[in-house]
Amino acid sequence: MTRITVTPSEQLAELKRGAFEIIPEEELLKKLTKSYEKQKPLIIKFGADPSRPDIHLGHTVVLQKLRLLQDFGHEIYFLIGDYTAQIGDPSGKNKTRPILTPEDVIENAQTYQEQVGKILDMAKTHVVFNKDWLGKLSGLDLIKLMSKSTVGAILQRDDFSKRYNNSEAIYLHEFIYPILQGYDSVHLKADLELGGTDQTFNLMMGRQLQYAFDQEAQCVLTMPLIEGTDGVNKMSKSMDNYIALTDTPTNMFGKLMSISDELMKKYYQLLCRRPAAEVEAMITGLVQGTIHPMEAKKALASEITGYYHGEAAGREEREKFDARFSKKQIPDDIQVVPRPAGTIALLDLFMELSLIKSKSEGRRLIQQNAVKVNFENHSTDTLNLEAGQELILKIGKLRMIKLIGE
Repeated sequence: MTRITVTPSEQLAELKRGAFEIIPEEELLKKLTKSYEKQKPLIIKFGADPSRPDIHLGHTVVLQKLRLLQDFGHEIYFLIGDYTAQIGDPSGKNKTRPILTPEDVIENAQTYQEQVGKILDMAKTHVVFNKDWLGKLSGLDLIKLMSKSTVGAILQRDDFSKRYNNSEAIYLHEFIYPILQGYDSVHLKADLELGGTDQTFNLMMGRQLQYAFDQEAQCVLTMPLIEGTDGVNKMSKSMDNYIALTDTPTNMFGKLMSISDELMKKYYQLLCRRPAAEVEAMITGLVQGTIHPMEAKKALASEITGYYHGEAAGREEREKFDARFSKKQIPDDIQVVPRPAGTIALLDLFMELSLIKSKSEGRRLIQQNAVKVNFENHSTDTLNLEAGQELILKIGKLRMIKLIGE
């Protein structure tokens, strides 16, 4: 068993960094203190929904905290909701999620574990499946379990209350999802459960059911949801603004370099593994102007890429970025685009090559001096191209093409 050497107050300080809420904080400190004094690790629960097998950086906000707790010496129970996934949790949605088949769940769960292994020490992680205990409950057991809560309590969940007020359908099987998730905490005798802010209701159900079963109630730690590369919407695959752990080193580094300077501060706070004091010093330097945003962003992109592809890959991507963009070097694999000589409508060209998602985005890039011709700012949406002429077009920080006049 790993000895717990970090003091309770130091553990709590690191856990609080970037956290949205700890419920209740003073109770968690007592648990940490008791654990430290008796050298008995806390049981930490994290439930994973295997309906979405690809993990992106948004998911790692919570996973980083789990690794921190693991490093402190606590026991991590990584719970695959293979049973509850077949019910479907509508958290954060305005309708019920599709119900998965057992085959889908197993395949997704295997992929999930492989990716989680990039963050957690899987040799020290207890991977459990809630079908092992929920699947053994009889119909009478389920009825008794449901008697531990009320319809009024379930309707307090935000997505349920909205649907109820909008006269949208809520099916009875949906009510049992948070109760079953709460029962997972009872079965594991969890001391602390982690999740995103969209899971607060379900996490609190664990506390409620533990009280009902005469257990010491778990504490709850929720982490904020982070915005994706667009800087506006929550990182998600459906919004196409995500950075996947399975991205190549080049794509991961490039996407991180594309985020805004303001969002970079949040990424430092929630995704960086440096000690809290170092992260706060970095953010303070950015606010006060003593640290250049570009250098800070390259350091962050290199670090995060290094987490998931190895430190050498992180360093290599930074060197490649410096060579291509900071030093105005042209990559060997640059896309070559031949065009008839004459006036080129840049927005049409950019859309054709999928360099932008909309013409409004292209106009905004031009207005922000983010479109350059031969590394000089270009301020109009047209370009004159002569026969035999070669022009280097740079769009934003990462996209570059060679235009050749015919």
